[in-house]
Amino acid sequence: VQFVESGGGLVQPGGSLRLSCAASGFTFSRDAMNWYRQAPGKVRELVAEITRAGLSTNYADSVKGRFTISRDDAKNTVYLQMNGLKPEDTAVYYCYAPATFGSWGQGTQVTVSS
Repeated sequence: VQFVESGGGLVQPGGSLRLSCAASGFTFSRDAMNWYRQAPGKVRELVAEITRAGLSTNYADSVKGRFTISRDDAKNTVYLQMNGLKPEDTAVYYCYAPATFGSWGQGTQVTVSS
């Protein structure tokens, strides 16, 4: 099981980024996929989740209305569109499929700063 996150970077407050996560080593289409983030000195937190086939999504209150999770089962990829970014969104972002009990990827750094 492998997760490879990409798309992070430095962005000004109010800006947007689209994160991607390529997953492999399991039957991607069968599993829910989540995005998490971990800021310096803080515990990792769940940001967004999407069920198999994208039937349902759920978001942390802190990102609701600004972030959108989606998936492309043909590409084994999950996305996180982030709009209206705030400095408090600064963190390393990870994707993960809880049902796989696999190892976490390296994550992708998102820094929101003027």
